[in-house]
Amino acid sequence: MALALPWDYALGIAGACAVAGVGATVLAGGRESRRMQATGAFLREAAVVIGLYALWQAVGGLSRGDTAGAFARAAWIDHAQSTIGLPSEAAMQHLVLWSSALTQGANIYYAVVHFPATIALLIWLFVRHRADYARARTVLALTTFLCLAIQLVPVAPPRLTPGIVDTAVLYGQSVYGGGVGADELSAMPSVHVAWALAVGWYVWRVAAGRWRVTGPIHAGMTLFVVIVTGNHWWLDGVAAALVLVVSGLAVAGAYRAVALRSIRGSEQHHRRWRPVTDAAWLPDDAGPFPSSESG
Repeated sequence: MALALPWDYALGIAGACAVAGVGATVLAGGRESRRMQATGAFLREAAVVIGLYALWQAVGGLSRGDTAGAFARAAWIDHAQSTIGLPSEAAMQHLVLWSSALTQGANIYYAVVHFPATIALLIWLFVRHRADYARARTVLALTTFLCLAIQLVPVAPPRLTPGIVDTAVLYGQSVYGGGVGADELSAMPSVHVAWALAVGWYVWRVAAGRWRVTGPIHAGMTLFVVIVTGNHWWLDGVAAALVLVVSGLAVAGAYRAVALRSIRGSEQHHRRWRPVTDAAWLPDDAGPFPSSESG
């Protein structure tokens, strides 16, 4: 069940989108200029998003060379979770293991839904809520980058530790190859959860009516399936949420700083070119028009 697009393929698609997007913008002209410019903008944004996916896939292979450390960190996380009273991943798995349909459904949700859901969010914002798109895209980009930087310190997922069932292997649905690959030791933080929380937040905040609940439902479902499939620890999700919050605050601060700078620049320009309307500097006998007595 190798559904993940390899990073080099994704990078090639991102490059093609970038070239096509720039070309469409350069060639825009005449009656079709607005449509061409919109197409170019869409393709450039697609290049950014697919490029992030390629980066995610590529960095997953860099968490190598410290397998012992990865399992030691996993053991520490397991102990920390037990200390603070979180339910064990093994106990959570009992919620689905009794049913092959539920287990396989969780495996499919984990493997298939997360990236299309994120793409769907960005397309929806780009087409229907352009004012919210740029900030959401920037938050997602920064969140992904920070998650990948942290993942350079390898952490083994629960399914590779004793007592946890690898549900995807159980039903032949694993997106990973045989053995313990480097990309399997990048559990902390969970990019799945980070992206799902971003989708949940923006859908809840931007959508109207009953559809807005689909965002939080997706976020909750993602957290559930990454736990019951043994792909992530609870604290992987907590770390992902913290990274998303930090990214959101950083982007909001940057936008605020840019807006304030723009306002100050506009005020300085206005003061520089504002016509003088205050006549207090004129002599007391001066008026707007020459006196008739002046000849």
